[in-house]
Amino acid sequence: MQPIAWQISLVLMALVAFGFAFVAINSGRRQEDYTPLQKSAYRLRTRLFWGLVLVFGPAMIYTLLELPYDAARANAGAGPVQVVEATGYQWRWELSQDRVAVGQPVEFRVTSADVNHGFGIYDANLHLVAQTQAMPGYINTLRHTFSEEGTYKILCMEYCGLAHHNMLTEIRVGAQ
Repeated sequence: MQPIAWQISLVLMALVAFGFAFVAINSGRRQEDYTPLQKSAYRLRTRLFWGLVLVFGPAMIYTLLELPYDAARANAGAGPVQVVEATGYQWRWELSQDRVAVGQPVEFRVTSADVNHGFGIYDANLHLVAQTQAMPGYINTLRHTFSEEGTYKILCMEYCGLAHHNMLTEIRVGAQ
């Protein structure tokens, strides 16, 4: 741990300990009328609430402005969208195509024929690239643009039964 980090941690722990000690010392006092304390606490709570709204409200709105992240706007000029239908079964994936072009947006339409599955795309180093859920009776759309050529593995990310660990397929990404 860095020297400044342990010092900050120590100060924070001391403040928490001071807070506990303050409450323990003052807990023995008897106060008959809690009305002034209650009004003060309500005022503080109201100010805290509006302060949090003013701080986090604009940040939340700013981060949500880009929703929904559609393939046409996110990948303008990258070429036509390639559509891959993906259906999960116990214990296999079926893809409408297993080859896509590098640098062009791919729209995976993911569903399941039986139980819930997790649809995870992994690169050659088994780092998760993209993911979504595969649910019976529902089609989830996953948009991704592969930036590197290679063979990507599609694995189930949600335990779906006895042979869950064998539920994988591959998709090849290359020049068109």
